[in-house]
Amino acid sequence: MLLKNSRYQQARPFVAGTPAPGVPVSGFRGLRARSIASLEGVIEHSITDTDRLDHLARHYYDDDRLWWRILDANPQLLDADLLLGDDYVGRVILIPQAKA
Repeated sequence: MLLKNSRYQQARPFVAGTPAPGVPVSGFRGLRARSIASLEGVIEHSITDTDRLDHLARHYYDDDRLWWRILDANPQLLDADLLLGDDYVGRVILIPQAKA
């Protein structure tokens, strides 16, 4: 069950295809990944060694649960998790508006 304002509200349900021979049918009932619209970055932020996505969301949106908005605007961070490692220090990321 999804909340009425969930960002997954419009996601399509997952439907398993024909399994390969010898592979059991998955009992997974869930949703497919939601489609991500490109977001306009309105602020450029240079990453420091202490930055985390949830901390940036707290700083820019006053809500640390909105870290996914920053990730949506910067898909190159997908492998960074919430912690932005040393490889990201000095890179510039875009911070989108809190709500379009």
